Amino acid sequence: MGTDDGGNDGAARDRGRVPSPAENRVLTVPNLLSFARLLGVPLFLWLVLAERDGWALGVLVLAGLSDWLDGRLARALNQTSRLGTLLDPAADRLYILATLVGLTVRDVVPLWLVVALVAREVAIVPIAPILRRLGYQGALPVHFVGKAGTMCLLYAFPLLLLGDHHGAAATAAKVAGWAFAGWGTGLYWWAALLYWEQTRRLVRDARAGSPPEPGTAPGGDPKGAPNPR
Repeated sequence: MGTDDGGNDGAARDRGRVPSPAENRVLTVPNLLSFARLLGVPLFLWLVLAERDGWALGVLVLAGLSDWLDGRLARALNQTSRLGTLLDPAADRLYILATLVGLTVRDVVPLWLVVALVAREVAIVPIAPILRRLGYQGALPVHFVGKAGTMCLLYAFPLLLLGDHHGAAATAAKVAGWAFAGWGTGLYWWAALLYWEQTRRLVRDARAGSPPEPGTAPGGDPKGAPNPR
């Protein structure tokens, strides 16, 4: 989840361009898969809280497969859409949030980790209104560092869930989970700093009267999801 280099992430980011009818489509196969993935979030959280870890991991695996599949189908069927650019990162964030809530309630992860990850999301909230004032349609292209951070966190939480048991395998999963969690948190914050640097350059260019080329915000990945992760 969250590691695609395209998929539903191909909608327009051009400055001031009117989206085509195709980009405004809602009922597409990739979007339906994304909706289904979103509907799995409350089920996943309930399974984690009920300590039905096997089923919870199954839901997470299916969510990851659907994330991979909707990206491939969007390209193969030419069904990229603006809605898809919102649904994909929203699903990733909600699964991370649901896992954080569940594992915090179960005392598997400490509160400081929750605070660190939530604070990172709060730190990038002002970027969207700044971009709107600049007339930049959409949001910044996701940086590969943000993708890597999301991937690490989405590996970390299932491993920490497995580590909340007994035995050598559980111990190994816990160690690996904390390694991924540490890397993921660090990369997540590094990505936030990169997004702010991109925003600073866009503001500088706007003041200098030189608007950015479509989809080429500095330091970004033009093929990635347009919402910072």
